[in-house]
Amino acid sequence: MPAGYAPRLRGFGRHTIIALPPSPTALRPAFVNSSLPPPALARPPSFSAREFRDALGMFATGVTIVTARNAAGELIGLTANSFNSVSLEPPLVLWSLSRAAASMPAFANGSHYAINVLAADQKALAERFAARGIDRFAGVEHHPGISGAPLLAGAAATFECFNRSRYDEGDHVIFVGEVERCQHQDGMSPLLYHGGRFYTEHPL
Repeated sequence: MPAGYAPRLRGFGRHTIIALPPSPTALRPAFVNSSLPPPALARPPSFSAREFRDALGMFATGVTIVTARNAAGELIGLTANSFNSVSLEPPLVLWSLSRAAASMPAFANGSHYAINVLAADQKALAERFAARGIDRFAGVEHHPGISGAPLLAGAAATFECFNRSRYDEGDHVIFVGEVERCQHQDGMSPLLYHGGRFYTEHPL
């Protein structure tokens, strides 16, 4: 018992319970093999880039189109399945973009963007915004969000984001967005991506 600690007595009928302080060791965080120093570097991969890509493809995801306006006010957008939630308070989401992407300067320097979660009937839209050498917005119905980023008609959900922070990791940049406004369509089926293919219906 620590010096100077007076146990608290609590009476329950004819019984008295003595409340003792918690054991000092119980307050210490548990570490596994805490005596071993952490490795300085990761081991080199035992797999090829193709094997890594194929393994990642086993993780089924939804599909998004991330949209924004560049400094000249031109619309930009691309298909991405790297979207994920980060925090509820504050409301944060993330996605990642290749350093080599032509749209990197616009997204890195812009203050806002929108993430459009695609519905099951928007497979053609996902393929369009993944294609190169075309006007991706030609004939696509959309309207500006509160920050000017395009919101695509028929999306299952949209997230309008402030470009809060960016993290350089490997050959990609991770974007963390603070959501200023979001909306969704109840009961709408999402477009899925798995094993390098789009699915308009759940495979299971």
